[in-house]
Amino acid sequence: MATAINELPVAIGQTKLLINNRWVNSRSGKTFSTINPATGEEICQVAAAEDEDVNDAVKAARAAFESKHSPWRKMSAAERGKLIHRLADLIEKNADELARLESLDNGKPYHVAKTADLPLVLASIRYYAGWADKVQGKTIPVANEYFSYTRHEPVGVVGQIIPWNFPLVMLAWKLAPALATGNTIVMKPAEQTPLTALRVGELILEAGFPEGVVNLLPGYGPTAGAAIVRHMDVDKVAFTGSTEVGHLIMEGAAKSNLKRVTLELGGKSPNIVFADANMDQAIEGAHFALFFNQGQCCCAGSRLYVEAKCYDEFVEKSVARAKQRTVGDPFDPKTEQGPQVDETQFDKVMGYIEAGKKDGAALLQGGKRVGNKGYFIEPTVFADVRDDMKIAEEEIFGPVMSIIKFNDIEEVIERSNRTSYGLAAAVWTRDIGKAHAIANNVRAGTVWINCYDVFEPGAPFGGFKQSGIGRELGEYGLQQYTEIKTVTIKL
Repeated sequence: MATAINELPVAIGQTKLLINNRWVNSRSGKTFSTINPATGEEICQVAAAEDEDVNDAVKAARAAFESKHSPWRKMSAAERGKLIHRLADLIEKNADELARLESLDNGKPYHVAKTADLPLVLASIRYYAGWADKVQGKTIPVANEYFSYTRHEPVGVVGQIIPWNFPLVMLAWKLAPALATGNTIVMKPAEQTPLTALRVGELILEAGFPEGVVNLLPGYGPTAGAAIVRHMDVDKVAFTGSTEVGHLIMEGAAKSNLKRVTLELGGKSPNIVFADANMDQAIEGAHFALFFNQGQCCCAGSRLYVEAKCYDEFVEKSVARAKQRTVGDPFDPKTEQGPQVDETQFDKVMGYIEAGKKDGAALLQGGKRVGNKGYFIEPTVFADVRDDMKIAEEEIFGPVMSIIKFNDIEEVIERSNRTSYGLAAAVWTRDIGKAHAIANNVRAGTVWINCYDVFEPGAPFGGFKQSGIGRELGEYGLQQYTEIKTVTIKL
């Protein structure tokens, strides 16, 4: 089957479950619709995994991990690296198709998927492919009659649950380090955006991964996701999504087999602009920090603190920039902002806009629906926002900018930390002292200075407080997928 937007065809491939290198229907026969958020229309039906399917996938992953006859178990680390590189090559070969499919299913502009998402996907997979034969332990000086060393061994069967805002990127961030360290995987893509994960599944088979190493189970969180979390033969679960669901996953993991957990959760990141900043760069940077990916970023700079000395100028120019932002067809090269991912997210964002108006924030731009089909929202800017307003406290996950005034550095540090989140932060200033003061004192997993949303495969990413547990990317990301074994020998 195929669909098209503005005469750009997007072929739909597999829509079944991938279990033990075979495409199968769900045992229940159930399917669900995946929707084009630009039109609100169904793209296709996708198999819906439930408990029995999860059990089948976990059995396949366990056999691939433990069986003495498993090619994956017998494969050397260097061979694993070559296999992961082969997958990256196939993704690169099919990058245009994957970008179109991502845009169709998620709503993000096609040119963004092609020039931002896919390069990060490839860089992340290749980064970890290079690590595969370099994961090693240490020798440890102990008493003279003993010799001790450590081994970094794979955790085992890993359950991975990825979100809908960056489907391909999140797949790469989780899949690659788990494979590099020798684990096997049961992955659930988000029910809103399963299509690119399934296409990558086809490429995994083409690359030659052994049976049971990667299993893909599209389905709903309360069914397929929950079944992965509570399964007694899953050794670890990695999740990216909301803090609310993160609590449920941690609880479920504790109640089952005390499986290892890494969580990359929500954020309400402070983006701090001092009057001595390069104002044009700060305005454009703050615009990007909030509106990128339709505002659907866990690390979005959604608490925009601007120093009183430059507040009025900053607000005026930020409103003007938002008015220029092009909202429309994701396949139009002029489009900067596509639709929200689905009707639920659209309604949630519109509810926050109403809350901002009700709480007395000044709505200076946007706040309305764009068009009469799909889930498009105008770029929205509120000024005169207070810290106790709902739009300043809660994660909106949409194109809603809240501009908040501050007076001095001590005050803004204290206010920035007055939250349960701690995922990211940024500061815009020409003063290196101020920059380091913010970086050292704001409690966040990532701090950007005079930039925003800069991601490199070697730089770890994750949150403080209720923004998560553990890190993704970099050498730190490898640590989440290994167990450390100590071996001591009497000489």
